[in-house]
Amino acid sequence: MAEIHGPQRLGPLTPFVGEWEGNVGVDLSYHNEDDHTGETGYFEKAWFRPIPLQTNGKQRLEGLTYQMTAWRHGEEAMDPFHDEVGYLLWEKATGQIMRPVVFGRGISILAGSIAKPLDKVLHFNAKPGDPSFGILQNKYLLERAELKDFKSAFTFHDDGTMSYTSELVLKLAAIGKEMHHTDKNTLHRVK
Repeated sequence: MAEIHGPQRLGPLTPFVGEWEGNVGVDLSYHNEDDHTGETGYFEKAWFRPIPLQTNGKQRLEGLTYQMTAWRHGEEAMDPFHDEVGYLLWEKATGQIMRPVVFGRGISILAGSIAKPLDKVLHFNAKPGDPSFGILQNKYLLERAELKDFKSAFTFHDDGTMSYTSELVLKLAAIGKEMHHTDKNTLHRVK
């Protein structure tokens, strides 16, 4: 990973800062229109920008705002098939990292775990009903694709790239059972 010089008030979130692109994304999901599970390749753009220090009483949170948008291969000039906006937050005193994120499908997740300032792998996990790291979704999805679990990890590599994996466990009404919806990509900093 490229060495970072200067202030690192963002702790383990510091390497995210900038704009990123990746063209090797793979989405494994249930395709409603075809009634099967399959893989979709995608191109993605992401940006991460520092925000002012956030305080909740004595709690101090450093953080970033971010957006990640993805287009299926061959559809880069069209509307994206995935868009998310959120924050990455770090509380230095406890080592707690958080990822409040909203997906354009009517899903909100507050995921988190613990990280040390120089960790190269960051995990963000959430479960429905958890009062700290939980999941909310709109009624339509709750009835047809109920989210049962969310796990994601970002890894910073020595070559300066960042990769991530994201896994949603869904109870799908269409197939009458649970399935694992996964996304993964490797991105490189472009700015």
